[in-house]
Amino acid sequence: MMRVFIGESDRVGHKSLYLALLELFRERGLARATVTKGVAGFGAHSIIHTTRILDVSSDLPLVIEVVDTQEHMDRVLPDVDRMMGGGLITMEKVKVVLYRDARK
Repeated sequence: MMRVFIGESDRVGHKSLYLALLELFRERGLARATVTKGVAGFGAHSIIHTTRILDVSSDLPLVIEVVDTQEHMDRVLPDVDRMMGGGLITMEKVKVVLYRDARK
């Protein structure tokens, strides 16, 4: 599993970075990707971004979780790196217990 930690305001060209990454993962045929929006967080600059009314941030943290084989993620990683200006990428091994299309 790969986790990509970025900010909501991060962009690549005129497109939101998270959407550009999702499209990349889908085009490359990766098994699954999900974007989760955080309610608070901080990154390399230690600036806290939060949803609190008094501190409303336009740059909330986003986490994109991608699940596929190590080989597939290794192939897409250089493109992800080129698209990101800043952020954090982690990888870890997971055991997939179930993966199927519910429509079948």
